[in-house]
Amino acid sequence: MPAATILVALAISTPLSAQTVTTFDAPGAGTGPGQGTRALNIDPSGTIIGFTRDANEVRHGFIRSQDGSFTIFDAPGAGTAAGQGTRAYSINPTRTITGFFTDSVNAAHGYVRSNQGVITVFDAPGAGTGAGQGTFSAFSPLLINPHGAITGYYTDSAFVAHGFLRDENGVITTFDAPGAGTGAFQGTQSFAISPGGEITGFYFDGTNATHGFLRDKKGVITTFDVPGAGTGPFQGTYGGGFTPNGTIMGVLIDADNLNHGFLLDKNGAVTTFDAPDAGNVPGSLQGTLPWGINTNGAITGWYVDATNVNHGFVRDKHGAIVEFDLPGAATGLGQVWSIAPNGAVTGFYVDPNNVAHGFVREADRGALDLAKFNGQ
Repeated sequence: MPAATILVALAISTPLSAQTVTTFDAPGAGTGPGQGTRALNIDPSGTIIGFTRDANEVRHGFIRSQDGSFTIFDAPGAGTAAGQGTRAYSINPTRTITGFFTDSVNAAHGYVRSNQGVITVFDAPGAGTGAGQGTFSAFSPLLINPHGAITGYYTDSAFVAHGFLRDENGVITTFDAPGAGTGAFQGTQSFAISPGGEITGFYFDGTNATHGFLRDKKGVITTFDVPGAGTGPFQGTYGGGFTPNGTIMGVLIDADNLNHGFLLDKNGAVTTFDAPDAGNVPGSLQGTLPWGINTNGAITGWYVDATNVNHGFVRDKHGAIVEFDLPGAATGLGQVWSIAPNGAVTGFYVDPNNVAHGFVREADRGALDLAKFNGQ
């Protein structure tokens, strides 16, 4: 990859016009602290997936249809004790779902659920079988592509992470980014797969600094560091997703432990961006965290302000940023995970009692009309 040059984008604070926000709780979700409903992905039809944590602290996957009805599911072999159970993270346009579950000994296993409800469990070769080890298709809404190929990572018996690709036929290939550390909790974590089969993510080196990587569809891995990324433990470059033209989206953590969004195009040019009201107190882990991207190039995520309160944002493909808050959210955690092609976003917020609730924010009609007027 050519040497990266940095182009800093001007973040534009667009006035927030009328929006429709629907909040929801999946059946069986607990109502105590740390319990509730976590929405994590939305498909083109408006179907939302995620997982609940019930009154016994057990997780269950859910599907919320566009009409508001729910399907609750558990992967075969999922544990039923506190902290165990099934998590759903990613859904593709065919409504195939992937995620992972923890079993009765707290080992993790990947699964894929067909649109007919058939669940297939899988484990990456070399995955550990002890507590906290195993196969994770986790933490990103971009883990499965339209063809059904899945990426993720697994941890071995020494707690070292390695990337994997499970193709549409179920064949699993494992890999490590060059320079990945080999100590416990170091290694390679895949975070997103493109329609063409490219994979991006990040790795922790031997000093626990973080670097991005791109694995092309032939298996060739290129590593990269975004200018401005810190070099201390857990600072650095986190590859997180793809725009439609193959540009990599992600988060950089700088030397002051502040988060910033970035886009790295195929020519090595970098655009960084921040929500206008993102905090910048050194050492605070405040800043901007992009998390989801749609086929139109719109990005969503959240930012942490100077008082450590989380807020949502949407960034259109031209760089204009709209910030928003959710009714009922506490002045603390609130996360925005995924964006549909029509601009609807989903995620969850935590209320003053520390209970999580799902939400969907419909696309802003005024913004859509303006986009049509501008020929987008």
